[in-house]
Amino acid sequence: MSRTSLAVSRRHLLASVAGLAALSLAPRALRAATPVKVAAIYTVPVEQQWVGRIHEAAVAAAERGEIEYVYSESVSNSDYERVMREYCEAGHDLLVGEVFAVEDAARSVAMDYPDTAFLMGSSFKPDPAYPNFAVFDNYIQDASYLSGIIAGAMSTSGNIGMVGGYPIPEVNRLMNAFMAGAREMNPDIAFQVAFIGSWFDPPKAKETAFAQIEAGADLLYAERFGVSDAAQEKGILAIGNVIDTQADYPETVVASALWHFEPTLAAALARVADGSFGADDYGVYSFMKEGGCSLAPLGSFEGKVPGEAMDLVAQREAEIRSGAYTVEIDDSEPKSS
Repeated sequence: MSRTSLAVSRRHLLASVAGLAALSLAPRALRAATPVKVAAIYTVPVEQQWVGRIHEAAVAAAERGEIEYVYSESVSNSDYERVMREYCEAGHDLLVGEVFAVEDAARSVAMDYPDTAFLMGSSFKPDPAYPNFAVFDNYIQDASYLSGIIAGAMSTSGNIGMVGGYPIPEVNRLMNAFMAGAREMNPDIAFQVAFIGSWFDPPKAKETAFAQIEAGADLLYAERFGVSDAAQEKGILAIGNVIDTQADYPETVVASALWHFEPTLAAALARVADGSFGADDYGVYSFMKEGGCSLAPLGSFEGKVPGEAMDLVAQREAEIRSGAYTVEIDDSEPKSS
């Protein structure tokens, strides 16, 4: 389903002229007084947490008058290329999306529209053969590691359930970082790892989580929606991923590793503006030291996490931000123990 979000009025556009540089690719003439036209294509609803963070950053940029923003959500893989081409033909300057299952088709579109910039979530690295096609990903292993420290301290049974979408690098690295953090507090902790084969199937994620609880898990890693619902119903704890859902589960979600897409988008817009946009890897902008991720406030769990764990979280966070400590990026598929 395609729809336009936050169409910026002519008055808003004119008011923003003084604070904006002309945004364009090098081959395209500068168009002062017009914000960059951004179109996003999502394979899931914008309510889904990963896509939701991209959407939130774009909405904020549109509200500031920096961009015009339209998007399509719940686009099937088979329809993705068509939607990309429609947005290119409509004259959008920057296309944002996630092409994990349609990589070849997406790059083919980029070749056909050399004056359009493409910033796409991808498992692959940039290729100079596609000079206008940049990639990004949610490298939030820093925050995931810190949330794992908290989880390791809060699990009394030493058994943690983990429910993910697909065992691809984007998911694997967060799970592995989380597990490494938990082992900092309990080297003998056990993990149940499962993947539901979907990016958005809350009922299936919930049922998978129920099975892990039955098998002894007293804390769940909620990589997918639905997991925290299971934890809440069974009265155990959960750790969130990408977004902070504690307001919805105040007695369940202890902490969350948050992804902030704003630095990634800002870097892309700056390069479109100065004509330097190219085949670059924007993954670094998700690192904690770049402001791309953080640990959510403990909120209702403030004072309930053991002090030893919070001291280690504070120490490691400072070291990560300074570069003294590096969380390993492990893209291998995590296994149950």
